[in-house]
Amino acid sequence: MRVGFIGLGSQGAPMAQRIVAAGYRTTLWARRPATLEPFAETAAEVARTPRLLAQASDLVCLCVGNDADIRDVLTGEDGVLAGLASGAIVAVHSTIHPDTCRELAEVAATQGVTVIDAAVSGGAPAVAQGRLLVMAGGPAEAIDRCRPVFDTYADPVVHLGEVGAGQVTKLLNNLLFTANLATAASTLGLGRDLGVDQARLGEVIAHGSANSFALGRILAGTLARIGDHAGHTLRKDVQLLAELATGADADVGVALTAADAMLGQIGHPR
Repeated sequence: MRVGFIGLGSQGAPMAQRIVAAGYRTTLWARRPATLEPFAETAAEVARTPRLLAQASDLVCLCVGNDADIRDVLTGEDGVLAGLASGAIVAVHSTIHPDTCRELAEVAATQGVTVIDAAVSGGAPAVAQGRLLVMAGGPAEAIDRCRPVFDTYADPVVHLGEVGAGQVTKLLNNLLFTANLATAASTLGLGRDLGVDQARLGEVIAHGSANSFALGRILAGTLARIGDHAGHTLRKDVQLLAELATGADADVGVALTAADAMLGQIGHPR
């Protein structure tokens, strides 16, 4: 399978590097030439436009910033869909609105191209270990075709249903992570007020049934860093999930209340 990759940021670049290292014929395109520099001594090829990248690809992976970027790269005058042949696949690794994925899948289907959403979690460290989590939505056959490429950087790859299901799952994951930060921080604070050393309390919980990844981040002292580097993303994802729940007349429950409390605490209120 020939692979095209667009979106060579802090997460996308190591993903593309592992695809190249695995021996796949890989074509890259980037708005910022500087992001291509780490690939100068590799076998990766560089296309002048997304359309030319698509002409050299059977699978195009997108790891760009937001819905508008995805639409521009895919449907622009010189975009990916202008160059893809029938039977090709587009994998959207970005976290965007599930309806955007569904709409683009309908557009792509008119020319025989399949769009799958393949939201990711874990960041560059997980990519380096080949353990990025991929949450996939779309036809099972298309996802199975992509698995060998995804396996170069991901484990597990979980198929969650129709296109859009991967995005919904990623939003739910981020909602719960944000809520877990709030409940962990408030529990440690309550322990302090009740006279229990926070560090010792954290040690106990970390070895008990209430342990969580969020607790580990707080015990490591990275809550402020999460606010600085990921606060805007968590706010966006919590807001989007809340809108989806409202549209579906679904009860988000205490998770949204806790998540909102943490967003306020890290300076990114919804």
